[in-house]
Amino acid sequence: MQNVSKYHPALVALHWLLAILIAAALALAALVMVRLPNDSPVKLEALRSHMVGGGLILSLMLVRFAVRRRSEHPSPATTGNSALDLLAWASHRLLYIAVFAMAGSGLALAIESGLFKIVIGGQGALPPDFWVYPARTVHFAFSRLLMGLIALHIAGALYHTLIRRDGLLGRMAFGRRRSAPSSSSQVDNQA
Repeated sequence: MQNVSKYHPALVALHWLLAILIAAALALAALVMVRLPNDSPVKLEALRSHMVGGGLILSLMLVRFAVRRRSEHPSPATTGNSALDLLAWASHRLLYIAVFAMAGSGLALAIESGLFKIVIGGQGALPPDFWVYPARTVHFAFSRLLMGLIALHIAGALYHTLIRRDGLLGRMAFGRRRSAPSSSSQVDNQA
């Protein structure tokens, strides 16, 4: 019997693609869109990209969630510390929740402010201020939570790579997924 040592290739591809898309969406909003006045045509194009990107992220997250539930994956990793293991377990689940909440609050904001008609349909102008819509506050709060969780996720990967040196990051790489069992498990299976 062989053990699964890496995630499914579809999960690996989705993980890294989503990492790029989520970072780009957060950067576009926090570094570019926030500085543009709402009457700027560039703001309209940035919003269009942000909305399309958000829809793509949501779709890919749903696919990732489905593939993860249906595929074999490596046994849970450990940090060697039960409190850190619990933090890792909780933060991974919160990442999913935060991404879905970002998409949901973004959708709610688009509906509240009429963005579909404006950005996609080309009818009307952007509102002077998005902060008058309750969903804007929720979208902002989840964006900051997501940024913090991403930083924590990266810190965990660096901890495993640089301090523990346990090869954890290799589980989220392409390559052979199954490893031969250790010699002690072969002996146990033969007994």
